[in-house]
Amino acid sequence: MPEKAVTQKALCYIVRNGGLLVFRHTDHSYEEVGVQVPGGTIRPGEAPEDAALREAREETGLTDFRVVRKLGEAEYDISPLRFEIQRRHIFLMELLEPTPLRWSSQEGHDGTQPPTPFECFWVPLTAGHILQSGQGALLGRIFD
Repeated sequence: MPEKAVTQKALCYIVRNGGLLVFRHTDHSYEEVGVQVPGGTIRPGEAPEDAALREAREETGLTDFRVVRKLGEAEYDISPLRFEIQRRHIFLMELLEPTPLRWSSQEGHDGTQPPTPFECFWVPLTAGHILQSGQGALLGRIFD
């Protein structure tokens, strides 16, 4: 069996007043993609912290974020969706601008494909177990 590719990802735990910022794809069901935190692929030569800030901005439509600290790294085998291991660099982040409880956003993909529509919203940190594909693996480290 061929070796699985390893992709470097940045994930954002954006926390405010006991809530965690999450999103869902509005053009796919929960059963297909679940609830996620902002995050994505780290580009070649990009620092993981910079990727986290970029992904948070791209997926939420907001701009005023600050990285508080890196919580660590975790690996996740995304198979059978894709034949890859994701090495996730996970960051605790702060949002420095106001938001409604829910809002619509979209990721533009640098114009390389049609925009992906999202609904962003806050869930209690204690509900972090609802995150898809092991994205909540390091939520407990927020309190360290």
